[in-house]
Amino acid sequence: MLRNYFKIAWRNLRKEKTFSILNIAGLSFAFGISILLGATALFHLSYDRFHTHKDSLYGMYTQNQTPKGPKAGTTYPVPFAVALVKEVPGIDKITRRLSDSHLAFYQDKELSMDAKWVDPDFMEMFTFNIIEGNRQNPLSDKFEAVISQTAAKNLLGNEKATGKTISLLLNGKKQPFTISAVVEDAPAESSLEFDLLLNFMSHPENIDTADEWGSSNHDVIVMLEKDISPGNFEKSTTAFTNLHYSKDIAGLKRDGAQPNNNGQYKQIRLYPFTDSHFIHFENGQAVASRKFPYMVLSIAFLILFIACVNFINMSIAKSSKRLREIGMRKTLGAEKVQLFFQFWGESMLIFGISLLCGIALSKILLEPFMTLFNTDVSFHFLFRPDILFMFILSAIFITLLAGGYPAVLLSRLGTLQALKGKLSANAGNRVRNILIVVQFGIAILLISSTLVLRSQLEFMRNKNLGFNKAQVLSFPLNGKKDSYQAVDLLRNKLKNNPGILEVTGADNNLGLGRDGSAYTSILGFDYQGRGIKTHMLVVDYNYIETLDIELVKGRSFNRKYATDSLGLVINEAMAKELGNEDILQSRIVLDDSVNYHVIGVMKDFNFKRLNEKIEPLTLFIHPEWDLYYAYVKVAPDNLSRSYETVKKAWAEIEPNAPFMGSFLDENIDRTFKREKTMIAIVSSGSVLAVILSCIGLFAISLIMVNQRTKEIGVRKVVGANAGTITFMLSKDFLRLVAISFLIAGPLAWWLMSQWLQNYQYRIDLNIWVFLAAGVLTALTALITISFKTLNAALQNPVKSLRTE
Repeated sequence: MLRNYFKIAWRNLRKEKTFSILNIAGLSFAFGISILLGATALFHLSYDRFHTHKDSLYGMYTQNQTPKGPKAGTTYPVPFAVALVKEVPGIDKITRRLSDSHLAFYQDKELSMDAKWVDPDFMEMFTFNIIEGNRQNPLSDKFEAVISQTAAKNLLGNEKATGKTISLLLNGKKQPFTISAVVEDAPAESSLEFDLLLNFMSHPENIDTADEWGSSNHDVIVMLEKDISPGNFEKSTTAFTNLHYSKDIAGLKRDGAQPNNNGQYKQIRLYPFTDSHFIHFENGQAVASRKFPYMVLSIAFLILFIACVNFINMSIAKSSKRLREIGMRKTLGAEKVQLFFQFWGESMLIFGISLLCGIALSKILLEPFMTLFNTDVSFHFLFRPDILFMFILSAIFITLLAGGYPAVLLSRLGTLQALKGKLSANAGNRVRNILIVVQFGIAILLISSTLVLRSQLEFMRNKNLGFNKAQVLSFPLNGKKDSYQAVDLLRNKLKNNPGILEVTGADNNLGLGRDGSAYTSILGFDYQGRGIKTHMLVVDYNYIETLDIELVKGRSFNRKYATDSLGLVINEAMAKELGNEDILQSRIVLDDSVNYHVIGVMKDFNFKRLNEKIEPLTLFIHPEWDLYYAYVKVAPDNLSRSYETVKKAWAEIEPNAPFMGSFLDENIDRTFKREKTMIAIVSSGSVLAVILSCIGLFAISLIMVNQRTKEIGVRKVVGANAGTITFMLSKDFLRLVAISFLIAGPLAWWLMSQWLQNYQYRIDLNIWVFLAAGVLTALTALITISFKTLNAALQNPVKSLRTE
């Protein structure tokens, strides 16, 4: 019986070549792209889920009740973790984590390494496979190091790594470390990436501040005991917080902060470590936003839905050709169930062929997909037992839904109705129209989203950030020399070059450089009886001039003034925070009672990402605090030649240090990675949605014209012209597209207005964007329908009237 069903199905496929090709092509592309999008979403949703103890691991942050509302703090002082384990029950293991980049030396090799300074518990908390060396406690000694497989290959070549001594440049001095173990490289879906793992207490700064509670520079991760819930643990830290942060709490009370619901001014909070990839902080709370992977899954679903709609509509539309076959089979005794399985079998055959083609297509498109969408996705996620089961279940559900509905519709027809060869107009047209409205609504929604996303990205790219991003080159000071010495040498080498205008340095980059590093430092102090917090930036002379930052009051740092080492240049937000009318007379006590004075106020500029508001910022000139980046302002006439000049000069100063320079506009553009990926996925989805919708529309118009061939001939005989007939055949479909716009337009407006709330600086939504999406969709639909309708309208009416 089954064999007979598939034989009939195969014959029908060959008989209806046009519709079979359209169906298989549409479904194949939908399956192929959906597999890639699904793998992308699963890749992101799988972040940090490979750790054995994942359900017991938690990141830690502190919720501070400030006068301006709750704020989250994620860094802690060195003695915090040690005291927490001793005084608060429920902790199985704990690790501090400090990320840094250091030069590593082995024999004549010199490489920059991404280092994580952690506690010995780290290796027991997280699942990183040790392939060589000490598997029990590889960080038990203060000067032991764990190295990743790739880093070991790059630094030591083919030599056995364990037991070898490498040196790291720490505070200008070489410190030897013995490699105790080699681990496999962290999986792509890990938020913990590193070249080296080092004992937290071997870092010079941590040794010096081992007992200091006033300076915070690292985050903390805990593994709770099995019977301890995060909520109960948070409550048990209340006494600990009140004891060790009593001074801070007194300051918050003094400044007018209101306690939280538990009556606390400082509360230790936890979030699941598996949320680390998605965490951001809002109103002092950790929020895990999985909008991106869910959006990708939604687009994959919508593409599959449109392809299935095409299949259903085409199946219903061409069913009239098979009505007499159904009537004859019923006359001969065929049951509804038999007819259902016959038609469903035909659907299964089409879906099976399409699925195989889709899998092959996804394999072919994998590399360009990874490049276009900047993702490390791979198919190994799809072969996990749980994912494979869900994939098979989804495939069965889709075939039942898309293939089952036409099968049920046809199998339920009465024998006489089928033998007459006419299908009731309401039997399929109503469903067809609803589905067309939905699929074109999806296309309008995706096109509208694409236009808004692109407008927002262009707005952010072109926004005046308050500094010169086009002519300024930045790169990390990743060599052996003292940072100030390196900047001075660079300045001297480039001073006579007409293409080089200014050279300076700072301890942080603007945007995201080629080294991928970005961080910020926040300083807290008391001023006129209240607590103040400011972002701080250590700079060299000429920083303000190099970036063309506008001064509102006072002056910039100047070598002529010896007291400028105790001078501060602040932004307008900081000046507002201090609240003095005559801000240049302000005296601020910082750093062990040292008196600083404000010498200048600069106009606010965007030193953080554009989805964050401008906060107080203070610039320091402090020779004892390192610089980490050089900035070079070049003439606008030949940027590429100036880039090569700076690169050559750096190679002479630090021959073993890679030059990782990029212009600030490139750095800023890198911070839009998420937006660019979203635009690429949504725009690709919208294009595919329109193409698939048009495939279905073309097939339906083909069937409709064939069904109305005689009517077209009669109308032409009585005087109707080609335009009138084309309009008559197209108007019903255009009406459906108009209904789609009326539904999808407001929905797209609401969704995009919600999305734009994530940005402090955003475009204003314009109705013309949504009208453009509707007009574009309508024109595309009209052109698609016109291919067949115009051809039919131009046919010789005699030929049309002879058609049986």
